[in-house]
This record gives sequence, structure tokens and C-alpha cells, in this order.
Amino acid sequence: MAGKSDRVKEPLDFVHQNAILCETISKELRCQKLCTTFSVNPFRKTNFLNIIHHAALEPTKKYTMPQTESQEIGWITTPLVTPDRTDIRLHNPRRHTEITKYMDAAWRLKEQTENM
Repeated sequence: MAGKSDRVKEPLDFVHQNAILCETISKELRCQKLCTTFSVNPFRKTNFLNIIHHAALEPTKKYTMPQTESQEIGWITTPLVTPDRTDIRLHNPRRHTEITKYMDAAWRLKEQTENM
């Protein structure tokens, strides 16, 4: 062990550094292959477009069941009851009676006096 620590490495000069660089480049070039044959992807228009269109769909159209816990909320978006405008229990339109007409007029008058 003492023999290794006694020797001090001298810094490499320019010639040695250049030789190491040339050897590294030759090793890299040995493993590289230049690809010059190119062709058109036959699935480009059909398969690629189908994948893009499928990715743009909402999750309920992509999957039959929710994929995560957070997708379970709001997964079933169809209403439980069909809206019926004639059913008074489910449809409560705004009605104008004498009292509401009077209060609407009073409210407008109050708003106009405050804004002036």
C-alpha cells in the first residue's frame, strides 16, 4: 500500500490527452450505425389519428368503469329523474304576485336613489 501512495501522478500532457480523445472517438464510432433508410409509416394516418381521437374523449367514453377514486365522483351523469315542466313538485318557476311586484318596484327605486 505504501508503494502506491509514494508515486505521484504527473499531469497528462497535450499528446496523451489527444490520444485518449482519439481512442474514445474510435470506440464510439465502432458502435454507431448510420441509419439512411427511411420509409413512410403505414399506420400513420389511421392508427395515429385513432389514438389521438381516443385520447381526446372524456373518461366515460374511454372506459366502462372509473379508473381512479376521484373519477367515481360524477361518473354517472345521466339524471335520475327526467325533468317534467308540468310537475309542480320538481319545477318551481318564479311567480310574480302583487307583493313581489311591489317589492321589485321598491327595490329598483332604492337602487336608483343610492346610485345617484
